[in-house]
Amino acid sequence: MTNQFLQIKDLSHHYYQNNQKLFSLNSVNLSVRKGELVGLIGPSGCGKTTLLRLIAGFEQPTDGSIFIDSQLVSSTEVNIPPEKRKVGMVFQDYALFPHLNAWKNVCFGLSSQLSSYRANWLLDILGLTDFKYRYPHELSGGQKQRLALARALAPGNSFVLLDEPFSSLDVDVRYKLRSELKIVLSSCNACGILVTHDPQEALAICDQVAVMNNGQIHQCSSPSDLIKFPKTSFVGRFALHRNLLPVKYHQNKFSTPIGSILIDNNYSNLNDLNLLVDESSIIIIKSDTGKAIIEGREFLGDSWRIRILVDDLLIRVFHPLKDPPNQGERCNLIFRDGSTGILFPGSIRIKL
Repeated sequence: MTNQFLQIKDLSHHYYQNNQKLFSLNSVNLSVRKGELVGLIGPSGCGKTTLLRLIAGFEQPTDGSIFIDSQLVSSTEVNIPPEKRKVGMVFQDYALFPHLNAWKNVCFGLSSQLSSYRANWLLDILGLTDFKYRYPHELSGGQKQRLALARALAPGNSFVLLDEPFSSLDVDVRYKLRSELKIVLSSCNACGILVTHDPQEALAICDQVAVMNNGQIHQCSSPSDLIKFPKTSFVGRFALHRNLLPVKYHQNKFSTPIGSILIDNNYSNLNDLNLLVDESSIIIIKSDTGKAIIEGREFLGDSWRIRILVDDLLIRVFHPLKDPPNQGERCNLIFRDGSTGILFPGSIRIKL
């Protein structure tokens, strides 16, 4: 545990509805090493906010434990108060005191001269020194979020929880702030968890990315491992936005809505086979008699993303800029020569 600043062991949290036990978290295991930023992604209602509330101390688990800097802070019998955990929080809506200027917001609750020095230092590295006497309503969205981060780190917290901190910002400001986040945390010898609905954001700036669904963590890996080796079909579909094709066994062959694939016959007895396929691994063949219909397209700058319906299944395909198909046209789909897919269950990479 020496290098683990945060360690969560078999954490569960449930509530009752109509006398039925419902789990908001179910046997969650997660660790954050010193100096590390972990991204937490998943659909709405999957348990991300509940997990943050448990780490911060606003809720108590119904099973499992949480350790911060090797100290047990949460279990069914122990619940250290939030103010004693030295955990900072940054929210989407900033949560600043509107009647206090930037300097007083950062210094709120601090007493020592050393803390005052730290507040000045944080305002400096976050580019807010020239705005320290402005009130929140006089700051831009990016400046408010920087101020919220400064306030979270000012008490000397070594761990920060960031709940959708960039979602309400303009694109340019969001890109700039998220690129600065790791630098600021490293300067403060701090680590943290970043909750976001944007998988690309987590993959771009986090050391590890944890993918949640239905109160469970499906995978926590480095961004490169997550992309190369997704452990479940949900990770591939939600985090990587890849196509998930059902695989059926009929007349001694395995077929998908796009075409047949060659895999081991040992899978013939499984009823829930799925194939994860990248958008660039599929080719559109225009045909007036094709079984697929173009539903729409999105311009991406250097290519098109085409949305196609095949047997009521929506499939997304990258297409070159030249001669894109139009909505309502028919086509057929084939796998690109030399491409690969990942078969689930088992996360087995196969040639298409």
